[in-house]
Amino acid sequence: MNITINAKQLRASLPKLVARVQRGARFTVLYRSRRAFQIVPIDEADTPRGALQADPLYRAKAVGKSTDGKVAAGHDAILYGG
Repeated sequence: MNITINAKQLRASLPKLVARVQRGARFTVLYRSRRAFQIVPIDEADTPRGALQADPLYRAKAVGKSTDGKVAAGHDAILYGG
């Protein structure tokens, strides 16, 4: 269950919201009428993601300074899509 609240509601009822999150509720918090962040139970955030050492990029050697003129964000887009 995902419930949308605004920042004012969050400040006014934080203890109650914490209890609800501990029971499994999820909240999307709006700040100035825009989605700012989510509050989710800790168990969901700790889902196993696999060993870092298994990721080939983790084992890759440093490549040094870019020679193609791209910045890190450009390389990330190539590597991860985007």
